[in-house]
Amino acid sequence: MRRSRLLTLFIYGSLLLLAVFYLIPIYVLVVNALKDYREVSVEAMWRLPQNLTLASFAKAWNGDPTTGMQGLGQNFLNSVYLVVPAVILSVFLGSINGYVLAHWRFRGSEVLFFLLLFGMFIPYQSVLIPLVKLLMAIGLYGSIPGLILAHVVYGIPITTLIFRNYYAQIPRELSESAQIDGAGVLGVYRYVIVPLSAPGTVVAVIWQFTQIWNDFLFGVVITNKPSVQPITVALNNLAGSFIVEWNVQMAGALLAALPTLLIYILMGRYFIRGLLAGSVKG
Repeated sequence: MRRSRLLTLFIYGSLLLLAVFYLIPIYVLVVNALKDYREVSVEAMWRLPQNLTLASFAKAWNGDPTTGMQGLGQNFLNSVYLVVPAVILSVFLGSINGYVLAHWRFRGSEVLFFLLLFGMFIPYQSVLIPLVKLLMAIGLYGSIPGLILAHVVYGIPITTLIFRNYYAQIPRELSESAQIDGAGVLGVYRYVIVPLSAPGTVVAVIWQFTQIWNDFLFGVVITNKPSVQPITVALNNLAGSFIVEWNVQMAGALLAALPTLLIYILMGRYFIRGLLAGSVKG
């Protein structure tokens, strides 16, 4: 009994130490973002601020014309304009694909599913040139709609996989009963599948939101103007022409990370439930 308690204490102590080690960078970000520029240094980065101030957050958001620093406010909104439609479209298309591939098997459906999954393993770097040429040909290069299109297309494989695996666990008897009552393909999807889709939808939404919000490569390649760049690209350029204000950069990093942090805080438990839902066939 004593040995069991010691083992439990050791496990929890080890987990606590790992959690502290993992949170150290966040501590450094928060502490230095709340400092005045005069307090920021390598020696003092571990110390608590002598005078709490939010001036670095205001400067990171609005910028500073005197030093040539560009603010993140417009770029934060650009990321919102990018993420919301891209997530909605990719999740909706993935849901439709997953439903058809799970409940309406047809000749070649397995091959089609394999080809869709193959898109998950294509590196971004290998498609940048043809992607840029395509967006230029259709007039979407250098715009947020072009970024939305790129993320929707790249998001379809993973959302299809998530929904297909989840819908495969829904008994087909439900679909067959709806068909007997006169429902067609879309009717079964609307009245049977969609009401049962909440766990899978949460997983797909959180996954896509995180991937799109944190993306840098597509943002820096497809957008060619600061006015339309997402916040991850603007954060890379958050520096003045003469000096680098580390407290402002750390405040900007926290502003950029805030949406994904809130998503996981508010929906994290539903994300775990969604991952586990359908993992064991009952």
